[in-house]
Amino acid sequence: MKRIFITGFALLGLLRLSAQDEVPADSTAYKAQKLKLDEINLVSSYYKQDGNNSAVTGGIGTEKLTDISNSLDVKFVKYGLTGKKHTLDVEVGVDQYSSASSDMIDLSANTSASYSDIRFYPSVSYTREDEQKGNTIGVGLSSSTEFDYQSFGGNISYSKKTKDRNGEFTAKFQTYLDQVKLINPEELRPTIGNGGTEGRNTFAGTLSYSQVVNKNFQILFQADIVSQQGYLSLPFHRVYFNDGSVHQENLPDSRFKIPLAVRGSYYLGDNVIIRAYYRYYTDDWKLTSHTADIEVPVKLSPFFSISPFYRYYTQSAAKYFNGYKEHTGSEEFYTSNYDLSKFDSSFFGMGIRFAPPNGVFGIKHFSVLEIRYGHYSRSTNLNSDIVSINIKYK
Repeated sequence: MKRIFITGFALLGLLRLSAQDEVPADSTAYKAQKLKLDEINLVSSYYKQDGNNSAVTGGIGTEKLTDISNSLDVKFVKYGLTGKKHTLDVEVGVDQYSSASSDMIDLSANTSASYSDIRFYPSVSYTREDEQKGNTIGVGLSSSTEFDYQSFGGNISYSKKTKDRNGEFTAKFQTYLDQVKLINPEELRPTIGNGGTEGRNTFAGTLSYSQVVNKNFQILFQADIVSQQGYLSLPFHRVYFNDGSVHQENLPDSRFKIPLAVRGSYYLGDNVIIRAYYRYYTDDWKLTSHTADIEVPVKLSPFFSISPFYRYYTQSAAKYFNGYKEHTGSEEFYTSNYDLSKFDSSFFGMGIRFAPPNGVFGIKHFSVLEIRYGHYSRSTNLNSDIVSINIKYK
């Protein structure tokens, strides 16, 4: 957990130096023509979980995992000669995790190469907004690299505000092209081998509409359609049949998902906001789920607020799921991954936001410091905790 604070306060030192060399801002009303730094966000988090239903060992065994994550998001803004707003957003993220369950891919090794890994995930996005017409177009590229997984993504979006600027329609298309390295369970390698890669492609379309109903109430509706094709199993997930034999997880090579969501914000005066969210999900693997979320930011002073939150989630089991030694040889597809089982979960915690007018710790452009903690509990006895810090420079 020390890495969170080391990273955050290292950036704090850089921001202090930047503030000392600050150039007075131009007081004229003309919009800038050159690309300028608008905002920097650093988010660091520490995540820890434990459970007893690892898919690597067939639905039993430890699910212990720790993850240290750091991401840096830098946003640049420029107004062109025609008045259009250009925004360039560059983000770089690095996760370092260790997983006791992944270490069991090789049962005979005390500690294998799969015990820990580093994920590197950069992304860049660009938007052009015509503020007079209320139109925004955007494009983005991303990638994610791990020892056994490589993903490349792209997206394109279009938004249009209503004439009174109180409503906005958005359409977005995303695609992810992935390659999975085939790291098979140790005892199955003599028969099925090890190595090589398999492809997995995801295509997602999103339609959303947001509306300012009145000065106190805002609402958003969203509908997604997601299609996946290719290798949707994980090669190192074991499945034990009821005769004691061990097999490799085998799932269909396609999946079709439909999530539908609604989000609302209600302002109770100047100091309290109620934010609520509901999502319904269904797919052709016969998995359905419901998510209900509420967060209540409360401003305790002009620059200090707290945000308690709670999320409840419930899902049915996918039709291909069964537990340890519950599958039979007559089944074409099978998994013992408890992420596809029937379960309920709760996630609750608190956020703290500190945004003094003269800057955090007296640094003028160090505008916001946020700390959040959450505890997750699942009916399958999986439990986790996460703490995160967000530092904003603007």
